[in-house]
Amino acid sequence: MQHDPQPSRDPRILHPDWEPGDTLIALLARNARTHPDGIAMRERDHGIWQQTTWAGYLDAVLALAAGFEAAGIGPGDIVLVTGDNRARLYVATLALTALRAIPAPAYSDARPEELLDQMIREGIRAAVVEDQEQVDKLESLRDRHPDLTKIFYDDPRGLGAKAPAGAAALADLAENGQARLAAEAGLRDDLIGRATVFDTAVLLHSSGTTGAPKGIPLRHGHVLSGVRNAAAAGYFREGEEHMAYLPMAWVGDFSFSIAAAIELRFTVNVPENQETALHDLREIAPTLYFASPRAWSAMLTRVQVGIAETSGLKRRLYDHFMPFALELERARLAGRKPSALQRFWRGVGDVVIYGPLRDQLGLRRVARPYTAGEAIGEEVFLYFRALGLNLRQFYGQTENCALAVAQSSDDISLTTVGRPFPGVEVRIDETGEILLKGGNIFDGYFENEKATAESLRDGWLCTGDAGQWSDDGQLMVLGRLSEVMHKADGTRFIPTYLENRLKFASAIRDVCVIGKDRAFLSAIVCIDFAAVGQWAQERGLSYTSYAELSQRPEVLELVRREIARLNDAVPAELSIRRFVNLHKEFDPDDGEVTRTRKLKRGVIDARYGQIIDAVYAGHDEIEYEARITYESGETGVLTRVLKIGDLDGGQH
Repeated sequence: MQHDPQPSRDPRILHPDWEPGDTLIALLARNARTHPDGIAMRERDHGIWQQTTWAGYLDAVLALAAGFEAAGIGPGDIVLVTGDNRARLYVATLALTALRAIPAPAYSDARPEELLDQMIREGIRAAVVEDQEQVDKLESLRDRHPDLTKIFYDDPRGLGAKAPAGAAALADLAENGQARLAAEAGLRDDLIGRATVFDTAVLLHSSGTTGAPKGIPLRHGHVLSGVRNAAAAGYFREGEEHMAYLPMAWVGDFSFSIAAAIELRFTVNVPENQETALHDLREIAPTLYFASPRAWSAMLTRVQVGIAETSGLKRRLYDHFMPFALELERARLAGRKPSALQRFWRGVGDVVIYGPLRDQLGLRRVARPYTAGEAIGEEVFLYFRALGLNLRQFYGQTENCALAVAQSSDDISLTTVGRPFPGVEVRIDETGEILLKGGNIFDGYFENEKATAESLRDGWLCTGDAGQWSDDGQLMVLGRLSEVMHKADGTRFIPTYLENRLKFASAIRDVCVIGKDRAFLSAIVCIDFAAVGQWAQERGLSYTSYAELSQRPEVLELVRREIARLNDAVPAELSIRRFVNLHKEFDPDDGEVTRTRKLKRGVIDARYGQIIDAVYAGHDEIEYEARITYESGETGVLTRVLKIGDLDGGQH
């Protein structure tokens, strides 16, 4: 079954300036021709880095493409791709695009039901997976989706003769494909030239916070426009060292690890696994590094924990030089230049503290560090800039290849996301919505004309985000327009704005602000178990579980102080008056957050309605029955007593 993701929108009419032969495959062939011995990819396997040249990369893609074709994969076929970052999964993704098939990545930790929904929606008959775990997951769904007839796997451990019917190793496919290339004259050039700039290079998906995820087809032209716009703004440079550790189902990984890597000849480094990524990062020492605000915050927590465990001269030097660097960075952002003496001591600090710390984190060579996805805390942002990293924020969505707006290296602000890239237009309409236009903007959702009509108007992408311009012309993102809510008295508020500010605190991992049609705002808080656990340990506070730690009076007071700090920074009518520390984290497997940890408010409101009612009824605590699912699949109920905290003297 073949699919055209946008049957009613002719890309040749929408993009008359695109050159038909301008594709990822053609650019990969260019790299193999002009830099055949350059290192395109490294992958750590059993502790040893295996290197692939550009010539070898192209050979691997074409061999697998020939093998896929022999196995029945053809133009328009949508193929599920799932697993952790693996070199052969990147090769397989490109091999599918060479055949004009459509790779559709899914998160490696997606529940079987999520995969089933995607396969049914997209008519998926074949899948490319990492290992036995993913094979078993898909095999369990075959009785409900019998159309899935082919599963191709990378890691054969645990499979081999035990592989289910229709499953085959990617290595065997590549071997068959190589034989075809050797036997069929002209097949190699044919495979390089089949795809066009108008073909879909990847089918990604929205987060699904308000319903089923929407398919987002990105053509070769879209992703290459995004990369070239970013490069024109100095966001990428040729020959970057990049670490591919972000989920393959996320648009940023496709844009960085495949599109930008091929266009600008990055060396893509694939860590051995997620558990070794931080260790591998130090060996890789990338020049380009992206991490979410949550990841930067976790890195800061790791540094602080490490410093807390040191003593002697190292601790004294850190305690002297870091506050100095932080004050220097605050002054710089305020427009004040350092004196000659301050520059001297900054240089000394770089030798004894800042440089060694960057090296320990694996960031000693990073010239272009970025963050995006949500607001980053001022403390975190300032810290890494004080450490000597030119950390910058950017703004993008899957629909625009994640590449639209970014801060320049010399135009940094704590409250903005920067200016549009060359080739991208931004305006804010009368409702306050951010609109985007450019060659990187997708052409419409997969088989969803209604959603397409709502998102694309007169060539502009309606992002759904509320924004405004700063006094110096930079874009400020306030939150989702759909999440603009009103209290009972009509006061307007955007929960995500308040939630992001609260998540700046290291003690808070997730938070959901409640208050629609209510007299005041409240919050359901999920503490950060690692950070708060370390904090408790330093103070000699005992606990045996997340639930117990979250309800300790000292932890309740810690969270209360963080909320009070937010209340001091916002208008009184937006202050949070009551809160409860949840007994667990929000969990994507429970449907409370997406795989990228965006809140599913409807689920949270329904599941914790009893708690919310108690908060607004003025109770001091609630006995909550939490339903849990054991590994065996059996369910049970645990009763938890959750304390409800007050601010502003407990008036509610």
